Amino acid sequence: MQRFSTSLRALEALGDDGPIACIRPDRAAAAAHWFRAHFPGDILYAVKANPSLWALDAIYAAGVRMFDVASEQEAALVAGRFPDAKLCFMHPVKSRRAIRRAYFDLGCRVFVLDTIDELEKILAETQNAADLTLVVRMAVANEGSAMPLAGKFGAHPADAPELLRRTRAAAAELGVSFHVGSQCMRPQAYANAMMECSRLIVQAGVTVDVVDVGGGFPSAYPGQNPPALQEYMDVTRAAFEEMAVLGNADLWCEPGRALVAEATSILARVDLRKGDALYLNDGAYGNLFDAAHVNWAYPTRLLRKDGSSSEELREFQLYGPTCDSMDSMPGPWMLPVDAAEGDWIEFGMLGAYGVAMQTRFNGFGETIEAEVADQPWPSLYVARPEPVQPATEKGAVVRLAGRQKKQARRRR
Repeated sequence: MQRFSTSLRALEALGDDGPIACIRPDRAAAAAHWFRAHFPGDILYAVKANPSLWALDAIYAAGVRMFDVASEQEAALVAGRFPDAKLCFMHPVKSRRAIRRAYFDLGCRVFVLDTIDELEKILAETQNAADLTLVVRMAVANEGSAMPLAGKFGAHPADAPELLRRTRAAAAELGVSFHVGSQCMRPQAYANAMMECSRLIVQAGVTVDVVDVGGGFPSAYPGQNPPALQEYMDVTRAAFEEMAVLGNADLWCEPGRALVAEATSILARVDLRKGDALYLNDGAYGNLFDAAHVNWAYPTRLLRKDGSSSEELREFQLYGPTCDSMDSMPGPWMLPVDAAEGDWIEFGMLGAYGVAMQTRFNGFGETIEAEVADQPWPSLYVARPEPVQPATEKGAVVRLAGRQKKQARRRR
């Protein structure tokens, strides 16, 4: 992989192709180091957020040894790359083959479930193994999250006590987990969920070895300024001390977005301007899935090589390269009024659910990767550098631009 000092340098070298993913492994490493230093328990990286090898390597190098995998393929990827990693199969619905292979071939001993049927499936496919850590996922409120995840997974409070008792009888270690929703903006949501789990544990009359508070930890996007991450750590620590669990119980979390969101930006080329619409070489079926389907807000800036750009901004709608009319990102996106064919737009904060969501529809989707060292946008983990000044690199004009935020929703 080629390395450049800035995304503009990457554009100058690779700009005839694209789109370009500008990766920043140091940002993923910084986030992982921060969580390891401040979260009062163990960190499981949620691989689904970004399964790229460079992201996995950066997080592993930062000391993370537990991985939340959601499929047979993710489990095999992590096990093949890091033989000493602890695999935690945290998808509540798994195929029998996936369970069997994870246990017997990949060494996975941690499985999540939210129904008795899934419990029985796990026991059958592991041949009633005596070394299982079984984690019961609870349904909890998702108030305060930018993308609620309630409804699809989680044992209902009325069913949870019996499920806990049945699982306790089969497990070497019993855990409870939940998900407060993606991009959670209220630290107290974790404490509320933990207290609900504690109530159900007491009702079930079981001992619990693991409390997994899931993901949902936020990143900073335009229009979304979360509380300091330390507040989430403090609230979680205090609530854990009040829970009705064993004195030596373990505390886990599953950050995905929070570890990798800052670690990638995407450079997309303008191939046509039609009024207030810009047609790009990336879109809803590529790296910009969320910009289209959940109208997620990303920081943007215009990159241009010829040294000229208007100071005035206007609203644009963006379209991706495929023939599908759904390949649209309505925004509105605030960009220089003279944006034109041949310009490039850099979308920041796309390390989470960017390249991970790509398809190959219509023959599009190939993305070039280049490692860069710049840090154009604020970070939750490291100090912000001096802002990039216009016309400092071979006459290129780099205009910071924003996007008006509409309601945005997303996953972990």
